[in-house]
Amino acid sequence: MKPISKTFASKLLDVKAIKLQPSNPFTWASGWKSPFYCDNRKTLSYPNLRDFVKLSLCHAILENFPEADAVAGVATGAIAQGALVADELALPFVYVRSKPKDHGLENLIEGDLRTGAKVVVVEDLISTGGSSLKAVEALRNYGCEVVGMVASYTYGFPVAAKAFDEAGVKLVTLTDYESVVEQAVETGYISENDVAVLNEWRANPAEWNI
Repeated sequence: MKPISKTFASKLLDVKAIKLQPSNPFTWASGWKSPFYCDNRKTLSYPNLRDFVKLSLCHAILENFPEADAVAGVATGAIAQGALVADELALPFVYVRSKPKDHGLENLIEGDLRTGAKVVVVEDLISTGGSSLKAVEALRNYGCEVVGMVASYTYGFPVAAKAFDEAGVKLVTLTDYESVVEQAVETGYISENDVAVLNEWRANPAEWNI
């Protein structure tokens, strides 16, 4: 039986939520050139896969953060996933904006959350970890205890691992870069020759250019 990281990687590749284009790289919002693009939001369009992600994230929370008494999704990518998880676990749900709303109550955290709540954060994917950890900071400033974070996917950049370590946040993901690349090779989605290009990119994504 495949581990969940390989199973989920296969499912993401099947619905084309992950695209690997070593010879025709994407441009990320950060300006980085990348042969790799992941869009976990696609999983929401497939009921069976949506359930798989929901239940897998719930299992990760129950196994690693059983003390959690509230769920926070990171806007915008993890709002839907976070709400699904909170509903399954029968826990309160909030989501954290990237910046305060510029009108009305100017909220940064949307929803009702009690001070001192033990919050598990749900994220869709981890790249550098910057936006995810901004959400953690917002929750801590609000007076909550962040017990950890679960995410569907991580690129596994060293800069992210360092940032999470320095912030004191345990991260658990359903799948990762290595599992996706391994599955992509096994299924013929990419060739063995492409792996060297992908690994070169991941070693220094900020400066990589084909």
